[in-house]
Amino acid sequence: MKNSKVGNKFPDITVNAMDEMGDAYKINVLQKAINENKKVLLFWYPKDFTFVCPTEIHAFQAALEDFKAKNTLVIGASCDSAEVHFAWLSTAKDNGGIEGVTFPLLADTTRKLASELGILDEEDFVTYRATYLIDEEGTVFHESINHMPLGRNVNEYLRLVDAYTHVQTHGEVCPANWEEGKEAMSATTKGVAEYLQAN
Repeated sequence: MKNSKVGNKFPDITVNAMDEMGDAYKINVLQKAINENKKVLLFWYPKDFTFVCPTEIHAFQAALEDFKAKNTLVIGASCDSAEVHFAWLSTAKDNGGIEGVTFPLLADTTRKLASELGILDEEDFVTYRATYLIDEEGTVFHESINHMPLGRNVNEYLRLVDAYTHVQTHGEVCPANWEEGKEAMSATTKGVAEYLQAN
């Protein structure tokens, strides 16, 4: 594994992608965040036509409007080709497919971006379940990596987007288990003391 990307700009690398209409194009995640002035949730999964992966992809699709409401784009990614992505997008959900998914899927067939992020399994040459949250300036503010059998909790990423937006907006920091609408605190000795007294 390479060093963490948190606090640094996301790699400036352009990758092939596929949309639900079968159109292949190119995406640069860093430039997309900056140019569209949006946060980006980029989640990697090991391989198309597998088992845990479609459950996660459908879960992110189900939460897509929630992410949009939080000014956040959702992008999936694996090392499969754009053509394989489209075949999976054309397969019905009840047959294990991801038909109905509308966010882009990166096709990092060269593994250049995955290698730069340090998320490739060295034996199988597929990626772990890595997740990146990137702000409007292209800076990574969260990363996490699950081993392949472990699916993600989509609600946690919504919470993290809320927390980071609160920090950006109010200049406060968010304590453990913070959720939208709960009390945050100032990053001072007095602030933490007052928070702990009240909680």
